[in-house]
Amino acid sequence: MTVLITGFEPFGDDMINPSYEAVRMLPDLIGEARIVRCRLPVVFGEAAEILKSEIETHRPQAVICVGLAGGRRAITPEVIAVNLKDARIPDNKGQQPRWVRIDPKGEDGLLSTLPVQAMVDRMQAKGIPAELSYSAGTFVCNEVFYQLMRSAKGSGIEAGFVHVPYSVGMKEGQPAMELEAIARGLRVCVETLSVI
Repeated sequence: MTVLITGFEPFGDDMINPSYEAVRMLPDLIGEARIVRCRLPVVFGEAAEILKSEIETHRPQAVICVGLAGGRRAITPEVIAVNLKDARIPDNKGQQPRWVRIDPKGEDGLLSTLPVQAMVDRMQAKGIPAELSYSAGTFVCNEVFYQLMRSAKGSGIEAGFVHVPYSVGMKEGQPAMELEAIARGLRVCVETLSVI
């Protein structure tokens, strides 16, 4: 049993990205699941291509992509990816698409196949701040989420996206969580998967 979990490199003026730092803290085995980690670039197009390659290489039963949503107070499994790129800031290669469809002929939205409500319920039961999110934004995170759901369609792979807050010490005056708490929350998300 293999679960692929991805996080992102730092972007903007941040020195770290808690999405990948928390993923790095996960054990190699969670229950019967072997954890495979991957760090994605914050680059339109490139991140989704690397993810696709990782899926082809490892043939996971589940994929959880993790990204940073600064300003949020909780770990937020995403419900839906939207077919839109609309970047408020440039990505790490200076690309800044505005109001462009990810797939000109694709569906407007694609739903996560992760057990998102159960993930939230189990995290909350363990005292970890968690809630559902109905917007993954329109930056690289959402593009990765949308392309993941396109490629996972009909494959039987449980797949989706989880956003995490800033880690403590990153941004003064912004909501944040301890990195260890973020990692604990991600572990609970893995433990909640129906495939393990």
